[in-house]
Amino acid sequence: MKRFLRSGHDSVRERLKRDLFQFNKTVEHGFPHQPSALGFSDSLRLMAIGTRSGAIKVYGCPGVEFMNLHEQNNAVIKISFVPNQCQLITLLDDNSLHLWSLRQQDGGSELLEEKKFTLRGPPGAPPSVTQIKVLLAHSSGERLFVGTEGGSVFTLALPSLQVLEEKTVGHDMALQGLPDEYSDRRPFESVEALQEHPKNPDQILIGYSRGLMMVWDVRAGRSAQRFLGTQQLENIYWCRDAQQIISCHNDGGYSQWEASGEHIQQSPMENKVPYGPFRCKAIGKITWLTSRRGSPYIVFQGGMPMASYGDRHSISVVHGSQQTAFDFTSRVIDHVVICNSDPTADYDDPRALLVLAEEELVAIDLQTPGWPVIQCPYLVSLHCSAITCSYHISSIPLKLWERIITAGKKQNTQYSSMPWPVDGGVNLAEAPRQRDLLLTGHEDGTVRFWDASGICLQLMYKMSSVGVFQTDMDPNENLNSQGEEDWPPLRKVGSFDPYSDDPRLGIQKIYLCKYSGYLSVGGTAGQVLVLELNDEASQHAVDHTLVDLLQEQEGYRWKGHERLNARQDPVRFPPGFQPFALVQCQPPAAVTSLVLHSEWRLLALGTSHGFGVYDFQRKCQVMVKCTLHASDQLALEGPLSRVKSLKKSLRQSFRRIRRSQVNKRRDGVTTKVRTVQEANARLEQEALHEMELAPVQRKIEARSAEDSFTGFVRTLYFADTFIRDSIRHSPSLWAGTNGGTVYAFSLRVPPTERRMEEAVSASQIKEIQLMHRAPVVGILILDGHSVPLPEPLEAAHDLSKSPDMQGSHQLLVISEEQFKVFTLPKVSSKLKLKLTATEGCRVRKAAVCTFGSCRAEDHTENHLTVLTNLGDIQVVSLPHLKPQVRYDCIRREDVSGIASCVFTKSGQGFYLISPSEMERFSLSTCWLIAPRCKVDPPEPSVNGRPRRGDSTERQSERSRQVTWTKQVFHKYLLPCIIRGGEPGL
Repeated sequence: MKRFLRSGHDSVRERLKRDLFQFNKTVEHGFPHQPSALGFSDSLRLMAIGTRSGAIKVYGCPGVEFMNLHEQNNAVIKISFVPNQCQLITLLDDNSLHLWSLRQQDGGSELLEEKKFTLRGPPGAPPSVTQIKVLLAHSSGERLFVGTEGGSVFTLALPSLQVLEEKTVGHDMALQGLPDEYSDRRPFESVEALQEHPKNPDQILIGYSRGLMMVWDVRAGRSAQRFLGTQQLENIYWCRDAQQIISCHNDGGYSQWEASGEHIQQSPMENKVPYGPFRCKAIGKITWLTSRRGSPYIVFQGGMPMASYGDRHSISVVHGSQQTAFDFTSRVIDHVVICNSDPTADYDDPRALLVLAEEELVAIDLQTPGWPVIQCPYLVSLHCSAITCSYHISSIPLKLWERIITAGKKQNTQYSSMPWPVDGGVNLAEAPRQRDLLLTGHEDGTVRFWDASGICLQLMYKMSSVGVFQTDMDPNENLNSQGEEDWPPLRKVGSFDPYSDDPRLGIQKIYLCKYSGYLSVGGTAGQVLVLELNDEASQHAVDHTLVDLLQEQEGYRWKGHERLNARQDPVRFPPGFQPFALVQCQPPAAVTSLVLHSEWRLLALGTSHGFGVYDFQRKCQVMVKCTLHASDQLALEGPLSRVKSLKKSLRQSFRRIRRSQVNKRRDGVTTKVRTVQEANARLEQEALHEMELAPVQRKIEARSAEDSFTGFVRTLYFADTFIRDSIRHSPSLWAGTNGGTVYAFSLRVPPTERRMEEAVSASQIKEIQLMHRAPVVGILILDGHSVPLPEPLEAAHDLSKSPDMQGSHQLLVISEEQFKVFTLPKVSSKLKLKLTATEGCRVRKAAVCTFGSCRAEDHTENHLTVLTNLGDIQVVSLPHLKPQVRYDCIRREDVSGIASCVFTKSGQGFYLISPSEMERFSLSTCWLIAPRCKVDPPEPSVNGRPRRGDSTERQSERSRQVTWTKQVFHKYLLPCIIRGGEPGL
């Protein structure tokens, strides 16, 4: 009977697990890593980006996102949308073509691969004959033209991707009818560009690398016009009125050809080198767009003077007397000019310039004077400066949320007010249920606030800590300060800036209290700032306090970098988070742990040398504890000194090897045999001892107290609990180190009315040393109901239940190798879970998450979520420490991804999958944030050309009306017409 009840209980628990836990990788945020191709659809208003790893990503209006992967890991080098169809074609660097469709399923759309094809040449032909360089999807949606390195243009049928041999345009066809002196002087080479006639779909323009351009009549199968260029061709553009053809060349110039002139044109109407007369870089792409305002818009990529600006990545825009060369900090891959989407319009009327660079996407408003940048709603440059830490906070109060948004708007006055120009598709996802913030610390000393509530990660506000310190930053390095007479007229755009003025400014730890608005950040040089939110700009000096973590102990000398010097004069701070206190640790080692208690007005900080408590209300030090061990010499060396020590240790190792080899030569054969036999016996004993463990198990070895970095403070925790006795609870601070030591301090915090008169005091009460000296990753205290203590001010704001202070509290210590529960205040061991001994892994991150049931809304459970060094995520129950579920999340080789992972309170998480991308995952069945969207095909119109409405919603409404009309006709009207009677609706 007991066995039956136990099995029944287990089955109920398994069903509850399925209702609580479900692992999903939901959405990626940030900029795609290593982008390699850009595509844009005028009819769908969608943008596609391909990467070197074979990923294809399609974006529309905010929330409309599609992503898929090619089976091969080859780079995507070309993307072409099929006009008037929900299809696109990708070309990989292995010369394979892939057809993708946005297919509608279950009310939404999915990006699926339909076909793939590799162009093969005749037997014995060199690979260059069929090596594809250019793609052109015909406006009819029935043909695909591909230009090759061998000089041929093949025609493929869509969607079958079958080659139409009779439609192939070989290089011998292009040479027919050319003057002998031109064909003899110009050897034939690859196809560089393909363009369709703007008004006649039966003609295409073919551009060859040696300068020849030819208009080919597809229907008649013959040449209609030739342009005999003499300069190496890079790209071509056929103007909207079909009267001009623009060709750009490798000498940094472009040429204008008359498209309605003679059959063979010997020379262009005009040649121009925009940044000549000296040698210039090639113009890789050019666009010539007409405007109602008179002068055309000329947009070209490259063309900078080689000697002075050969290292610049630029795109120039010329409109009448206005000319600007937009300068990017990374290589430009491709650009698209978004124009009037109606093909029957008389003018292009360009709206925006979309530029894909290696490290960011930049959109420029071409309709507003000054051509300002449009803020991207997605594809944000998370890594504008290298990310050094992350911090997530859930359920932000509305007042704090609005204040952060207001401060961000005051920063973003330089952005354009134009709506995002890529507005295709319909977002079907539900509105976010709560307001979440993701804070990222960067190497340049900034903290960026991201709206992480929904699918798109949007920048809300940026806080900079640079103004507090004296740095060597040169304000004259900004290119925006150039005058109007400077030539070329460079203007720096984009936010990607991989260089840091001072690496000591890097942010290492962040803590934000969402109830009080206090923010604290710790840096690489031991600096800790305390900031508060202010809606108005202010000018004041920041109080700074020096905290000596070594407590003037003899025999210790810091060999690393110097600390940052704070400004003594008042500093003007813009609206937003403004610093009012600075704590400088001495030695200036990186801050390794940080926690703030807004109700007690206390701040705790830790480094590799110790930890301390700072009273940021009275702006004074409370206590300091040095955790440095006598053998922790590496903790006293900075990064540069550590490199020298590494070289020294390597040199000593080589010397020991040489000495051992010399000694081996001197020893006799008998000594060698004896040594080998002893070594073999020792190895056999070790192997037999290891066989006692299961293959997946790994032995937990006790660590020596002399290991390096044992004093490294890994975690700090404030708690109001029973630390002295079981009768009275009091404020306390708990600290865990890398050597497996837990320190407990009792704090005396005066009442609010006497807070400024009386000082906060601290005294050490307990010290726990874990047996195996494993690093302490986390510390948690459970109340009498075995529920984690709430955050400061959380219960005061009625956002959580008040903790139970009647029963006994429990202390949970999370080390890299095991979880252990102690009773308080006696600190006696209650139970433990040895993770390393059973799973063979080590804990890297741990957090308490709240999981809700997908069936019973009122049922929630608090569990411990753990990330290990193997990249898997495990959920452990509290307080019984029973493993619940385990999921593979991150590759074990991805060390940076594991180190960057951060959990949310609702059972989600973020981690870096590349330096520029952050992936979001969910462990809870109730919290699944994933893109849900659809794309409707464009509405056809007369003359075989598409007609775009104002929005995709309007198109879908029209398509529904047409469908309803057809149904009514076939169901009611058509039978009546056949019978000869009247319709009976």
